Amino acid sequence: MLHNDPIAALTPQVVEWRHHIHANPELGFQEYETARFVADKLRTFGLDAVHEGIGGTGVVGVLRGRPGVRAIGLRAELDALPVLEKTGLPYASKKDGVMHACGHDGHIAMLLGAAKLLADNRAFDGTVCFIFQPAEENEGGAMRMIEDGLFERFPVEAVYAVHNWPGLPLGKIAARAGSMMAAVDTFELNFEGTGAHAAMPQLGDDPVLAAGAFVQAVQRIVSRSVDPEMALVVSITQIHGGNVGNIVPGKVWLQGTCRFFEPTLSDHCESLIGDIAQGIASAHALTAKLAYKKGYPPLVNTSAATDRAVQAATAVVGREQVETAFNPSLGCEDFAYMVREAGGCYALVGAGAVRPGEGLHGDRYVFNDAIVPTVLRYFVTLVEQTLSDAERLSARSRRISRGS
Repeated sequence: MLHNDPIAALTPQVVEWRHHIHANPELGFQEYETARFVADKLRTFGLDAVHEGIGGTGVVGVLRGRPGVRAIGLRAELDALPVLEKTGLPYASKKDGVMHACGHDGHIAMLLGAAKLLADNRAFDGTVCFIFQPAEENEGGAMRMIEDGLFERFPVEAVYAVHNWPGLPLGKIAARAGSMMAAVDTFELNFEGTGAHAAMPQLGDDPVLAAGAFVQAVQRIVSRSVDPEMALVVSITQIHGGNVGNIVPGKVWLQGTCRFFEPTLSDHCESLIGDIAQGIASAHALTAKLAYKKGYPPLVNTSAATDRAVQAATAVVGREQVETAFNPSLGCEDFAYMVREAGGCYALVGAGAVRPGEGLHGDRYVFNDAIVPTVLRYFVTLVEQTLSDAERLSARSRRISRGS
């Protein structure tokens, strides 16, 4: 520990906040106690304003430093997942079937820590907006906040976020300009016909056979309808049909997801999934009904914000520990809406090695508290570098040199 290092001194308290949040998880748009905890903390830190109820349960804290017209946003997610925790931790979830299995508890606590550090010092010019958004996992809480006037009420030149990343070596920070996370669409499909006794299948139709044929045939979208160098994943995630062992059911329901970076693949997948489903239904004398839902867009980091993020990360962990050349993830993230609206950068923070069942969304996932001081330093450095007097004067000099 560095002598009189405020980040090192604050880290144990940030970890304590995380453990409290972890023990009391709440699902999307139900994060009432979590939002209250966040708002109360922000007020005790002495922020200039704390706004609640944005986009449902969202919270925005506003902190002003030295005089300046510029503003940036820092964002964390409030929601947990419908997962039954099996970690055995002393601070494990107190709610059966609800768990912070993605690390949002850590993201909340670290952003609170950054807010306290910056409020204690205010060594920056302009404004920082601390954005705590609801319902990242499935319900699109970022878009709800935007629709509720997030960036009209709190205009920023860019918004930044981090995500802990099991599997990335501990101590590394990864950020790339351009595509960072994939778009995601989901679909539901019903094959329906006439059920029959399992011993007399000729008296009915068999949607189970149709479902099996569809699972195989739908993969031709990836293997035969797009350029092999174009990233696309089509996965079937659920199949349900029947409830007894001696009856062929009259209906089978399937659910799946499509992940991609190229936005035109959304319409492409919807069209071909529908064609394949109808063709298989016709061949099996069934009806098919498809419900295709377009989800989060791809998360595309903007160049200027990524440059600033990399500069801050380099100051914190050293250039050799900052990754900028890597393949984007086919995971999805509704922070994409905020970056699309305001520009920004999403960075991954290495959480170290991970074993089966202990990764993101696993029931034995454990957030690595060792990353806390790194992220605190990253956020503080990012704000102080971006909203610096030198940067403001440099921008003014450039305007003067252009004669503007």
